Amino acid sequence: MRKNKTETEQTIQNLLEIARQHFIACGYANVTLEEIAKEANVTRGALYHHFKNKKGIFLAVFEMVQKEIREYVESEAAKNNDSWQQLINGCRAFLEGAVQSHNQRILLIDGPAVLGWDTFRIMDEKYSMKSLKEQLQFMQKQDLIKPFSVEAMSHCLSGAMNEVVLWISGHLNQKDVIEEAMIVLQNMLEGLRNR
Repeated sequence: MRKNKTETEQTIQNLLEIARQHFIACGYANVTLEEIAKEANVTRGALYHHFKNKKGIFLAVFEMVQKEIREYVESEAAKNNDSWQQLINGCRAFLEGAVQSHNQRILLIDGPAVLGWDTFRIMDEKYSMKSLKEQLQFMQKQDLIKPFSVEAMSHCLSGAMNEVVLWISGHLNQKDVIEEAMIVLQNMLEGLRNR
């Protein structure tokens, strides 16, 4: 029984990795489940057993990308003990992670179109905004930020970062554009600082 569970988990992970590569290379509309099943060396029935349809496997890949970005954000934020610097590091890491070439199509192009705005927002809140909100709540308890609504601050900052990621992704020299965005973002954050 244990071996079957492990094999099943490995099969699912393999399917997700293969699907991710196909979605990156071809875009959602041009990917077929038959191609994914063939490359994974499983039957279409096995693929459908784990994922209801193409949208189902795409949602799982999208969630995998969101988790990876969240882990990167948290890892970069933790590189400093200062709460303000953690917030800044986390914001920068989100911009960097979201615009990586292997994430752009899934996260920025196909994600909202395929999943719809409601599902996209639910995933964004679950994986990106949740960490941001927790950091802002922690900083507010430390009296580092003004007593504004943490909910409102989280949505405003998350919305700004999601929009700037779309802007950054359209530039060839993304490193310079990230720096421009961070200057503006840091100045926005300064407006929240409790002095």
